[in-house]
Amino acid sequence: MSVLHTSAGALLIAQLFVAAFFAILFLQSGVDKILDRRGNLDWLTGHFAKSPLAGIVPLLLGVLTAVELAAGILSALGFFLLLVRRDSSVAFYGAVVSGIALLALFFGQRMAKEYPGAASLAPYLLIALFAILALGAA
Repeated sequence: MSVLHTSAGALLIAQLFVAAFFAILFLQSGVDKILDRRGNLDWLTGHFAKSPLAGIVPLLLGVLTAVELAAGILSALGFFLLLVRRDSSVAFYGAVVSGIALLALFFGQRMAKEYPGAASLAPYLLIALFAILALGAA
């Protein structure tokens, strides 16, 4: 355990945590969008009914699902590569794609004029920025 109580060990733990965080967040969200596509589509159609995005909600749902699944898969694979090989490159790209997904969600919330929802995404984006810095440091 004393190996973990170093700067390098602390960085590894932070890297593992952010990779696991985004794997859980985006795999669950992406899988939910597949398993309950109709429910998600119905909710999003109503959510964006008065926004400029109203006519392309099904397309956006498909794109967002793909981006979230990519973020989750890269983060999960990156977690295991960090654990086994101490290689942070895949987890780094998972964090980058996670940031893209969060920006897309933020954009959508702003376009729908759902300002509290947009504001609630800011902490997630800060975690993504931290992840990119921590995973790029190795």
